[in-house]
Amino acid sequence: MKRLINLTPSKPTKLLLGLIPFIALIFIYLIASDARLAENATDKLLPSFAQMGDAIHTLAFEPSKRSGEYLFWQDTFSSLYRLALGIFIAAILGFTIGLLTGAIPSIHSPVAPLLTIISLVPPMALLPILFIVFGLGELSKVALIVIGVAPFIARDIQRCAQEIPQEQLVKAQTLGASTWQILVRVLIPQLLPRLINAVRLSLGAGWLFLIAAEAIASTDGLGYRIFLVRRYMSMDVILPYVAWITLLAFLVDWLLAKTSRWCFPWHYPNAK
Repeated sequence: MKRLINLTPSKPTKLLLGLIPFIALIFIYLIASDARLAENATDKLLPSFAQMGDAIHTLAFEPSKRSGEYLFWQDTFSSLYRLALGIFIAAILGFTIGLLTGAIPSIHSPVAPLLTIISLVPPMALLPILFIVFGLGELSKVALIVIGVAPFIARDIQRCAQEIPQEQLVKAQTLGASTWQILVRVLIPQLLPRLINAVRLSLGAGWLFLIAAEAIASTDGLGYRIFLVRRYMSMDVILPYVAWITLLAFLVDWLLAKTSRWCFPWHYPNAK
């Protein structure tokens, strides 16, 4: 008799099992929405899919009467630009700091404790300071993402650098490699796929910081639009925007995972 712990579902079964929770959530929502709208046709808490479709169609395919822009796509572009720029800068800073502190003891001793302390500071508590220092423009929003994400990436890369077998470093030095050559030829190639994994893990926090910054001070963006229409209880806009953010986050994560496997196949020896 096979134990449940040893049963591995086939690929079609995995796909079906993965879809079941989503289908169940949609079904439950439809029932609840129909029930509320049957009692009150003007209810805004659980709009029907048709109402949400009409709201998004207006934002995505009809120009704004005030600005002439297609607000849905403008919000999407603005948010993705801020997120991409913030994550890119955070990845470069985090990778550089993590590499140096993880590989060079004389840099690790003074910098690592400070890095640990900085990573414990809640980034959202710094948002008012960023607005005061950098103003309400793009710089403060990008800076929040960088400050929130870079320390996490740096500590993760630092740990990964310290986990690389010491024998590799000894062999490189035996062959006459300098510190710079060891960094470039031994450490960096092995840490790049781990950088992508660190970025994937930090994307959730990056979205959180982005939405918070846009909600407080912005004139466009997905977070701005959600908090703008909340005063009107426009759930027909809020729910599709939340779903769109989720889909974008999933696609970015999927693209990073595929990029990592394509660029560094040796890092995934068991991948099929």
